[in-house]
Amino acid sequence: MLVIVVENAPPRLRGRLAVWLLEVRAGVYVGNYGRKVREHIWSQVEEGLEDGNAVLVWRSTAEAGYEFKTLGANRRMPVDFDGVQLVSFHPPSPGNAP
Repeated sequence: MLVIVVENAPPRLRGRLAVWLLEVRAGVYVGNYGRKVREHIWSQVEEGLEDGNAVLVWRSTAEAGYEFKTLGANRRMPVDFDGVQLVSFHPPSPGNAP
């Protein structure tokens, strides 16, 4: 199983993702493909994302049972902590502080 979530993605990329995956919510795509197809789909995201951001999550044999990677600017960034993938939050930019 794989899940791709995109934000601020161009319509062309969203249409391309909809060819391979089911869009269950706006910008949330799910499917069940192996490694080669997953890598092909992610390469399409890398090529077409422009100024948006995306995350790809897939089932694996890792400790957590899944792995993920991100693309584009976002406060949440993956970090490796002793072989376990976690999420680190970057502080908000000065213009976006509460």
